[in-house]
Amino acid sequence: MTNAICIIPARMASSRFPGKPLAPLLDMPLILHVWHRCLLSGVFSRIIVATCDAEIRDCVTSAGGEAVMTADTHERCTDRVTEADTILFPGAATQDIITMVQGDEVLVDPPSLALMRDALIERNADAVNFISPIEDPADGDDVNVVKAVIAPDGRIIYLSRAAVPSRSRSPEAPMFQQTGIIAFRRDFLARFSALPQTPLERHESIDMLRLIEYNLPLYAVTGDRPTIGVDTEQDRQRAEQVLADDPHTRRYL
Repeated sequence: MTNAICIIPARMASSRFPGKPLAPLLDMPLILHVWHRCLLSGVFSRIIVATCDAEIRDCVTSAGGEAVMTADTHERCTDRVTEADTILFPGAATQDIITMVQGDEVLVDPPSLALMRDALIERNADAVNFISPIEDPADGDDVNVVKAVIAPDGRIIYLSRAAVPSRSRSPEAPMFQQTGIIAFRRDFLARFSALPQTPLERHESIDMLRLIEYNLPLYAVTGDRPTIGVDTEQDRQRAEQVLADDPHTRRYL
């Protein structure tokens, strides 16, 4: 059976919300919500928080979790995940599944992580990205929310901070949000990290555009409810309200 590892990249230095991994939601640091919810999935043989900050490491290990220290020079979460995998699993099976759950994905749905693993195996894919519906028009216009355009065969064909697809002619056209929840085959993650950055990736500041620009398939696994990646204090407040009513929260809080 294919081994599945979860790596949660997190750092204190956020331009929009400094220190957010330790920001409290329902009196628990954000990073621990993410860790607990990944644990609830029952999918992974190991769950590791990858960080360059001792405060995050100490928070996770004091709760009984596992953390690894990485360089403080990474611009992209995927680079931090790649370093953590290299440190912890040298010589591991190339077809193992590495699932990245960004440390601000506080509403990650545990059952969706099993769907990610299953989709990667069933499609014989190299990378799948969890996508959620956008219901609030304000989120469609928010440049902090990355929108995903999905082809009929499930491939993601573009990612943008702009409102796509355009609502100018079809106001009711559905919009979808890219999340920071991405599963890779281990050998493909290494290949991706070694590729030079691409123009659209830099312009949009979306690292998965690198796959699209190199014509490498990225498939979507689409959830049935909105998610919130915490980028601002307002996001934290919204997420806290949702967590308070989420049945998974009651399983660990």
